[in-house]
Amino acid sequence: MSLVCIVTGSSRGIGLSIAHSLAKAGHQVVLNSRRPINDDILKQFSDYSLAVGTMIGDISHFDKAKELVDQVKADYGRIDVLVNNAGITKDGLFMRMTEDDFNSVIQTNLNGVFNMSRHVIPIMLKQRSGSIINMSSIVGVTGNAGQVNYAASKAGIIGLTKALAREVASRSITVNAIAPGFIETEMTGQLSERVVETMLSQIPLKRFGQVEEISQTVEFLIANRYITGQVIEVNGGMNM
Repeated sequence: MSLVCIVTGSSRGIGLSIAHSLAKAGHQVVLNSRRPINDDILKQFSDYSLAVGTMIGDISHFDKAKELVDQVKADYGRIDVLVNNAGITKDGLFMRMTEDDFNSVIQTNLNGVFNMSRHVIPIMLKQRSGSIINMSSIVGVTGNAGQVNYAASKAGIIGLTKALAREVASRSITVNAIAPGFIETEMTGQLSERVVETMLSQIPLKRFGQVEEISQTVEFLIANRYITGQVIEVNGGMNM
């Protein structure tokens, strides 16, 4: 069965990989970004049988998120899967962190999940089906120096996931979170050799995760309808 899937923050990295994975599986995928998505990215989806839609909008704003969700519903008639992947970082030591550094990360990472879920849930309730997958982080589970704002946002996502899962389970809607560890992306490619060595020393499997390993977890959570309210850690054994 082909599902209508929204993936926020899907113009690159983990979000783009998830979008590819879902499109390859035969689902209708709607990409989302704050800025126009490059044509070269859209061409990557030309081999898939179903068209890939795009919705430009900042999901950290409640009304903008509603516009996005309403448009997807109008265009495709339903929404089966929401992957809340969009997120930002503004790292810094706590004593130097500004109010804006903290609030902006919370606004995008945590409020964005609330905004999108709040507008999608009424649609899923009427359908009596749906799957929401929220991207948390190992930092939201264990904490990390220099990332108080990011850790707070990702820990908040875990609490939101578990509470919302309890509220909507009776309508066959599942809500889960994925907590990635260090995943190989454009960002990790820019790190110095010394930083990479330090990071790898913390990972029992002695390698960075691949974006495809997060995408596989998303597909698994969509397919398994008896898992809800869970946090799946994909981190190479960093937290056991």
